[in-house]
Amino acid sequence: MLCRKARNTMSAPESLAAHSLEKDAAKALPGLLERSYARYSKFTVAAAVIDAEGRVHYGVNVENAAYPVGTCAEQTAIGAMITAGGSRVIDKVLIAAGSDAVVQPCGACRQRIAEFAGDACQVVSVQGGETTQRVDFWSLLPHSFGPRDLD
Repeated sequence: MLCRKARNTMSAPESLAAHSLEKDAAKALPGLLERSYARYSKFTVAAAVIDAEGRVHYGVNVENAAYPVGTCAEQTAIGAMITAGGSRVIDKVLIAAGSDAVVQPCGACRQRIAEFAGDACQVVSVQGGETTQRVDFWSLLPHSFGPRDLD
């Protein structure tokens, strides 16, 4: 089972640093939307995954002519996290859409996030570079099948 330090044991400086990290990641997402390759749907998405070590990994959606064989922004960000090495535990997933809508991960991405989500993982919506909505990840995918079922 994936484990992580409980949120309420964070010291004030750790909490401030985590908030600052989230705020910086949220500000970066609107600029990444232009790097998205959404030729077919025209629906651009950028995501940031913050791992348990406090590192930020970014991704954008990349569509393909063999629609719907594309890559979601969350999937790209998770791949960047794995490629970077280190922590494989997701603390937060921030998501921004070019439409400035509040979006949640698709079903496939929820399963991908579940593979690495910590117990207190959150999905954070970003509009205009600011966080607007925060959802407990496990409320989006209750009773999921994941690594803990195979241990």
